[in-house]
Amino acid sequence: MAHLPEHLLAGYRNFMSDRYPTESGRYRSLAREGQAPETMVIACCDSRAAPESIFDAGPGEMFVVRNVANLVPPYAPDGEFHSTSAALEFAVQSLKVKNIVVMGHGRCGGIKAALDTSAGPLSPGDFIGKWMSLIGPAAETVTSSTLMTATERHTALERISIRYSIANLRTFPCVSILEGKGRLTLSGAWFDISTGELWVMNRDTGDFERPEE
Repeated sequence: MAHLPEHLLAGYRNFMSDRYPTESGRYRSLAREGQAPETMVIACCDSRAAPESIFDAGPGEMFVVRNVANLVPPYAPDGEFHSTSAALEFAVQSLKVKNIVVMGHGRCGGIKAALDTSAGPLSPGDFIGKWMSLIGPAAETVTSSTLMTATERHTALERISIRYSIANLRTFPCVSILEGKGRLTLSGAWFDISTGELWVMNRDTGDFERPEE
């Protein structure tokens, strides 16, 4: 017997009765013609920071990839399994997106794990530990600072990791070539779950600023 948690079924019923009727034409068009989003968003798995909700995006508007702490690994064509890299390759080479946004957020559990060196692995595989080692050097630098509070260190690494991911994006030839030709833009953003504020990375300085400012 098919089964889903009841709250998911209730949500689906609401979707079909409220939202789908107003967007059914759009869905049919997408089914018939395929997707052509102009923007790829690399975001965190965190259930509190869904890009589609934050940017009020409709169906087909954004190609979203979510992983722990919204990290992008460096280009590594080593024959292993690379989920984020595969999605990036598809978005850039097949969908031909024009924008890539790396969006981090406040109170990120992955960033907390990277900073808490005293915590042991969650399982023998230590998949999160291995994944977060991508920003290990930055985490060590931030952790060693005695001038910041724990909250300040957490926020600092959340934002530093976004800059790391953007730097890693540029190690992919398909990204760096298209960016150099002006056909692809890379952006960073940080979302504050508590206040709903969005901070956007200044491409020239790396600072995070409120768009209104």
